[in-house]
Amino acid sequence: MKVRKQQQSRHDRAGELGGARFNFIVVALIIALAAYSTYNFAPVAYNAYLFKDFMQQTVNKAAYPPGQTNEWVATQLRAAIKEHNLPQDANISVQKQEGRLAVRVQWLRPVQLPGFVYDYQFDHTANSSGFINPQY
Repeated sequence: MKVRKQQQSRHDRAGELGGARFNFIVVALIIALAAYSTYNFAPVAYNAYLFKDFMQQTVNKAAYPPGQTNEWVATQLRAAIKEHNLPQDANISVQKQEGRLAVRVQWLRPVQLPGFVYDYQFDHTANSSGFINPQY
């Protein structure tokens, strides 16, 4: 009697054979796609984050007395762009506004993701602290 029940239950579950293997393949594929996306996207986002920090430091240094020229700020940022492996065609604008030094940097970098190319757009403005150099 027991043998017969086992045979019956195997026959009832015949459509489920290999289901765990298929689920494993699907999960492994999803994990692989996520890892590939992270591998391509993370360095670009991380370098952009570091560059934002560098922008703020540079603007504060330039505003500190005796102050630096706008060309000096642009030169420092161009050098940092090379250092952080960012696009060389970045648009850098340096200006004095509202008693502060403001730097705006814009660039676009394509990031290959599974199935499409994502355009990572960087557009950040760093303003110097107002209390640093009141002569602006």
